[in-house]
Amino acid sequence: MILIHCPYCEEDRPEVEFTYGGEAHIARPTDPATLNDSEWETYLYIRRNPRGLHAERWRHLHGCARFFNAVRDTVTDRFAVTYKTGDSRPDGDSA
Repeated sequence: MILIHCPYCEEDRPEVEFTYGGEAHIARPTDPATLNDSEWETYLYIRRNPRGLHAERWRHLHGCARFFNAVRDTVTDRFAVTYKTGDSRPDGDSA
């Protein structure tokens, strides 16, 4: 079982309490009315799929119900660090 640390609850909880929310740090368009079809496609569907460390959004659905960000290694499935939504991605060895 994978334990995930919720940065809001400050607890390590089982993975079944969480849901994946996609890639983290995706900025919404500032003026959506000006986007053409190709730009909408990029915003809605095109995501990175790296091998290794990747910043993701998660939700503690069966806990505080809040979204947070995590850096997870896609090869080992281990979480390097979790951090609150709105915070910058940690640098260095922690991420």
